Amino acid sequence: MKIESKLAQIGSTVDTKTGAVNFPIYSSTAFRHPGLGKSTGYDYIRTQSPTKQVLEEAFSELEVGDAAFACSSGMAALQTVLSLFSQGDHLIVSLDLYGGTYRLLEQIMSRFGITTTYADMRSIEQLESLYQPNTKALLIETPTNPLMMITDIAKVSAWAKEKNILVMVDNTLLTPFFQQPLKLGADIVVHSATKYLGGHNDVLAGLIAVKGEKLAEEIAFLHNSIGAVLSPHDCYLLMRGMKTLALRMERHQHNTQKIAEYLQTHPLITDVYYPGLSSHPDYEIQKKQATGNTGIFSFKVKHESMIAPILEHLTLIAFAESLGGVESLMTYPVMQTHMDIPEEIRNQIGVDHTLLRFSVGIEHVDDLIADLAQALDKAKEACSSI
Repeated sequence: MKIESKLAQIGSTVDTKTGAVNFPIYSSTAFRHPGLGKSTGYDYIRTQSPTKQVLEEAFSELEVGDAAFACSSGMAALQTVLSLFSQGDHLIVSLDLYGGTYRLLEQIMSRFGITTTYADMRSIEQLESLYQPNTKALLIETPTNPLMMITDIAKVSAWAKEKNILVMVDNTLLTPFFQQPLKLGADIVVHSATKYLGGHNDVLAGLIAVKGEKLAEEIAFLHNSIGAVLSPHDCYLLMRGMKTLALRMERHQHNTQKIAEYLQTHPLITDVYYPGLSSHPDYEIQKKQATGNTGIFSFKVKHESMIAPILEHLTLIAFAESLGGVESLMTYPVMQTHMDIPEEIRNQIGVDHTLLRFSVGIEHVDDLIADLAQALDKAKEACSSI
C-alpha cells in the first residue's frame, strides 16, 4: 500500500466493534484487570493506552520501524532517546543544529557527564577525526535547521556500523512522506510531531521510531520510566493531522520551491538555503535519499538593518516561532530558535544577524510572494542606503 493511503487510513479499521473510521479517544488513566496476574494489555495510561497505541503502530509502519513511541513534545522524544547514554559517553552531533537540541545537550545532558562534539556530517574524514573510543552515537539533522545542510544517511550509517555506534536522525523537516532514515541504515528516528506531522499549530507532540527488538525494548523502558508520554487527546489530534500529511507536504514543497526561486533572483537577497534548488551544494544527495523537499528554508538579506522592517511589514506571513503548520511563519533565528547557541558558534556556521527562516504554509503561492515583495520594498525604503 502506498504511503498516501496509509496516512489517510490511520486508525480507520482498528475499532472493529463499532466500525468507527476515526479511532476514539480513550481518556481513562486506569484499566480493570480481568483477574489476578491478567491484563487486557492496558494497565496504566503512562505505560499504554488504546489511542496512543494506534498512533504508535501507525507511525512505526510509516517510518518502516519495529516500534514507535509517542511523547509529550519533540524535546521529550529527544530526552528519552538521549537517556540511552551514561556518564562518560560521547556523542557526535550535526554542526548546524536546532537551538533547543543544543541547549538540551550542553546545559542538561552535560550535567550527567555526556559530552558532545559538533561535526559537518557531510565529511567522513571529519567524523573519523572526531571519533573517540567512548563515542556511542551520531545525532543527525538532515536537512539541518536553519541552513539546510544535507547528510548522506546511508554513507554515514555505514561508517557508524563499522564503529558499532548508533545513528539517530531528526526527521522532523521531511517526515516519513519524503524520507525514511531507518531504511537508509539509521537506528532511531525522532520527530517534533508538533511540526509537519501535526501540521496545524494546535498540538505539542514528539515521536520516536526505532529499528531492532533490543533497542525497542530499551526505549520502551525509558519511555515508561521517564513518563513524558502523549495524552490520548493529543494522540487523536496528531492522528487527525497526519491523515492529510501527503497533501500538505506536496503543497508545502510546491510553494517553497517557487518562493526560493523568486528570492534567489531578488536584488536584496544574498543567499538562499534550500535543497530543492539545483544550486544547493547537497542537491544530488537530497535527490538520492529523499522523494521530496521540506517546506522550510532560510535566506540572508543584504544588511541587518532590513530585518526589523521586513518583519514589521509582513501581513499574510506571521512573525512567529515554530514551523510546519498550514500557516506561513517567519522566524529570526539569532533572537529566537537559536538564541541559546553562543554567537561565535552561530557566526562560524553562518547563522548571523542577516538570516531569516521561513516556514512556508499552504496559502496560495502568489499571495505569499506578494507579501514578501511588499515587505522587502518597505525594508528598502526604510534603509535608503542599501
